[in-house]
Amino acid sequence: MRQSQMLINGEQVASLSGKVEVIKNPANQEPVAEVSVGGREDARLALQAAEQAFPVWSETPSQKRAKILHAAADLVRTRAEEIARLLTLEQGKPLKNARMEVLSAADALDYYAEEGKRNFGEWITSSQSRSIVLRQPVGVAALITPWNFPVDLLAWKVGPALAAGCTFVAKPPSAAPLAATEFVRAVNDAGLPPGAANVVHGPGGEVGAELVENPISRKIAFTGETKTGRWIMAHAAGQIKRISLELGGQSPFIVCPDADLEKAAAACAQRAFSNMGQICMSVNRVYVADEVAEEFTEKLVQRTEQLRIGNGMEPDVDLGPMFSEAMREKTREHVADALARGAELLYGGREPEGAAFARGFFFLPTILSGADHSMKVMREETFGPVAPIMQFKKLEEAVFLANDTEYGLAAYVFTSDLKTALYASERLEAGSIGVNVNSVVDMQAPFGGWKQSGLGRELGHHGLEAYLETKHIRLGN
Repeated sequence: MRQSQMLINGEQVASLSGKVEVIKNPANQEPVAEVSVGGREDARLALQAAEQAFPVWSETPSQKRAKILHAAADLVRTRAEEIARLLTLEQGKPLKNARMEVLSAADALDYYAEEGKRNFGEWITSSQSRSIVLRQPVGVAALITPWNFPVDLLAWKVGPALAAGCTFVAKPPSAAPLAATEFVRAVNDAGLPPGAANVVHGPGGEVGAELVENPISRKIAFTGETKTGRWIMAHAAGQIKRISLELGGQSPFIVCPDADLEKAAAACAQRAFSNMGQICMSVNRVYVADEVAEEFTEKLVQRTEQLRIGNGMEPDVDLGPMFSEAMREKTREHVADALARGAELLYGGREPEGAAFARGFFFLPTILSGADHSMKVMREETFGPVAPIMQFKKLEEAVFLANDTEYGLAAYVFTSDLKTALYASERLEAGSIGVNVNSVVDMQAPFGGWKQSGLGRELGHHGLEAYLETKHIRLGN
């Protein structure tokens, strides 16, 4: 069986306790690898290694840092097939999607290699003095990432952290650490000084808590549940640490009367069911204008019927298994609650039949009509492949319903009218709005949430600034 160790001070190491856990494939429960599991002391050693490496890396010229980051991106691409296979085996997503994720992570490294060169600072003159404004690395960063996109979401943090001159300790998801660890190893192998990049496996209550509470870490970047984000925010407050939190979502998808329904249905199906709905910006609620509801719903069902579900290692599979039985059970619960409250099941709502699905956490993509805000599926983050549909009469109503949530990560609007698009986009309470597109991610643009969906921004130059402190130097005449 494959062995996966941690990375501390440039070396692959087992945990101090010697504890290991077996990672299993969610498609069939077959063992994939044996992973070293660390605790607080392992995290402490990694933080100390990052602290020792910080002076060397932070004083490395940005041009040299960029060269190493570009080399890291090339190395990730060279190892992309191996990393992608591990990602599919441990997380379940189709191999074609895993490849895309790994290559996107390499692109993030390339982007921040260049963005780091543009950390120029400012020169300010006045009649009495001169001022220099510098932006310097904040220090050691703790990077804590989830299982749904364990490589890509880590790259969103590793890239800007290293480009800014920070060193880091990463805690990949306990149940899916393999691909993320191999990604960091590739970055480390590109020429980083020992200790600049570290990985510690282990539970959030031990490893994650040490990374947040230890005074060595000066920046916490976390993607995951809102509940955990609140805990991090509270425990980082005692030391006034810099934090970035990308948390839960409950994204609305608004279909206006003048929308291209074929395009809207295709976009909705892809964004609602991709990665089995296990995406923070997945479509969670669909609001459709009365006059086009029937036609849109028919097209959405047709699109969904075409999706192929199976083991992610098989060719031509669109959807793999869900990540865990707990996630599948939550999806079942939300569907059952909606049906009990009057929703109508149009497609899915159960596990697929057949021996090929018997041992995995499979669930059919599900469409519900007649949804309303009394249902859990419209109030809570399902994090599963469910698209509940609710009709509206006027756009103002749709915007009100879309905003009727504690979350505010992403929202989608489909319309052929620019005025309608601007009206909705300006009033929707979300960090990113997609107009006639089903993805709001652009490497050059900020990504993050409003309300309970988070704090701070990743991607774009905003992502780099999250790892920099501002310093003013005033020079007398």
